[in-house]
Amino acid sequence: MMPSARFPDLADTSVLITGGGSGIGAALTEGFARQGSRVAFIDIAEAPSRALVERLSGATHRPLFLNADLTDIAALRSAMAEAAAAHGPITVLINNAAYDQRHDILEVTPDYWDGNQAINLRPQFFTAQAVAEGMIAAGKGSIINFTSTSFLINHPEMPSYTAAKAGIIGLTKGLAGRLGPHGVRVNAVAPGWVITDRQRELWATEERLAAHIAKQCIREEMHPDDMVGVCLFLASDASRMLTAQTLIVDGGYL
Repeated sequence: MMPSARFPDLADTSVLITGGGSGIGAALTEGFARQGSRVAFIDIAEAPSRALVERLSGATHRPLFLNADLTDIAALRSAMAEAAAAHGPITVLINNAAYDQRHDILEVTPDYWDGNQAINLRPQFFTAQAVAEGMIAAGKGSIINFTSTSFLINHPEMPSYTAAKAGIIGLTKGLAGRLGPHGVRVNAVAPGWVITDRQRELWATEERLAAHIAKQCIREEMHPDDMVGVCLFLASDASRMLTAQTLIVDGGYL
């Protein structure tokens, strides 16, 4: 269920979301479109992304889908330049894209490690680099980096992924220190187990999900829409003096 809160300062704001075509990213694309933002999103999957744009065609500003592989930094920079040309300088960046493929510590090769980091950590720096000049010139901006509670609960099945997600917090704090004097805020969001279609298809068995929810204070499934409100808040001037923080959204599991 989408949040009912309205943030007037987000209307007409240029927003860029990575991985915005499905899962949490699609919910974010819809959530910001409902606020009247000018949303561009980058995704590698064309079919669901185009379907999302069509579904949101009645929004004040039709979302702009940009097809790019985040591991290709030149393509990523080109897509972001296209978003800025279409919507104006990006003042809200949400680094949502990730790939939580399971992998065993004994089977990880150097190439696998590098490829995993190239999806889960490296793009978050280069997207921030791409928007930094425009945000500094504007004297404002909000960068929201998605990390995960997976490294906080000692998840055993994806060490490269959890290393990347821990690294995102360090990146967030370093960027916040560098960009804060220019009015740019940088924060991280750490979701718990959000039940996307992918999670339900691959890992969220009835038994595992029930056991997880039993450890939450709020004993309900978390869905992609539950990540929208916190990002709207962090993007808006309601959080004007909040930076270098990690907001854990996990129903109280931790």
